[in-house]
Amino acid sequence: MDFYLFLAFIPAAIALNLTPGADMLFCLGQGLRSGPKQAFAASAGVSMGSMTHVTIAGLGLGAAMSAFPWIFDVIRWIGVGYLLYLAVTALRSSTQSGESVRLTSLQAFRQGYFVNLSNPKVILFVLAFIPQFVDPTQGSVFVQFLMYGAIIAINGFLVNGLVGAFASGLGQAMAGSNKFQRGIGYVIATIFTALALRLAILEKS
Repeated sequence: MDFYLFLAFIPAAIALNLTPGADMLFCLGQGLRSGPKQAFAASAGVSMGSMTHVTIAGLGLGAAMSAFPWIFDVIRWIGVGYLLYLAVTALRSSTQSGESVRLTSLQAFRQGYFVNLSNPKVILFVLAFIPQFVDPTQGSVFVQFLMYGAIIAINGFLVNGLVGAFASGLGQAMAGSNKFQRGIGYVIATIFTALALRLAILEKS
């Protein structure tokens, strides 16, 4: 990797990770719902999904989405359906039991992974952002994709996890209130619904 390109990439990646977005909002919701451990697990899932997108882009398969726009729409609507399913699940768990059901770390990780993976906009962003810092004369383009992607994923894991852990403090402080826990269920359902709507109205360009 070119040393100066690498130095330029670091602040760009940090700025990217600090920008509030769907992944950060998702991890915040998991922190409120289940606590700091699950918030970091959800953040790890998001980062793993991001690395999956980077790997696909590095292999050149992302070009298929430009050649066949319907692939983008298929993935997008699968993501919309999954997010709405999570919204309904969160709502039911609160209205039926009177409290928001805490996820296991594995469940939080899995949800984070599929929420990120089902957003086709991520791979399009990767294809637009990372190639600016790739130098074909410095070795394998695929390896450079993975290295730059790993930087984004690690930074994102820390930032999104910390946001979720911070939010968990509020959830833990009010854990004894059934009314508050029902409210958390409604908040989580609203977050998932908003993310689904956001994904539904995304355009490819």
